[in-house]
Amino acid sequence: MTESRAHSSASRSYRRVAAAVDAVCAVAADYDATTLDQVVDAISLERRRPIEIASAQLGPGVCGQRRSYPDRDVIVLAATLPTREHTLAHELGHIVFDHPGEAATEVTLEASDDLIAYMLSQRAHQQIVDLGEDELCEWEAETFANMLMTRLRVFNNRGAGVSVLRFDEALG
Repeated sequence: MTESRAHSSASRSYRRVAAAVDAVCAVAADYDATTLDQVVDAISLERRRPIEIASAQLGPGVCGQRRSYPDRDVIVLAATLPTREHTLAHELGHIVFDHPGEAATEVTLEASDDLIAYMLSQRAHQQIVDLGEDELCEWEAETFANMLMTRLRVFNNRGAGVSVLRFDEALG
């Protein structure tokens, strides 16, 4: 096991991810958000920083990206996704954890979306191979997505979503 992998594995915290999901669900309850798109809107309002959701043709193997602009975040989802909600929750996890990412500037809009996606996916892949530094961020975002989607399914299946969220908050 490489040193960076050992460090990443040791730094993984389900408690940290669960706390983030709890915080997101509390915000969702405050805004009466019961769908994932509504949760994204609620987080956007709570942060006072717009989060836009867009669709684009992304590079091979890229399901979604979070692009950070000076005035907003954009979650770009691949045009043909088998699980839109899971990918959206994963990218929201990157925003919630404020994971470092490549800042997107308006200048990059001159290049095609396909070229940008390809370059970002290649660079991200090389960073993982070289440094292993994205491993923890990807684990957190994926674990966050799984936990959040489970919570949303549970409270949407039990009836009035917001009242279930409040009940869950009361129980801890």
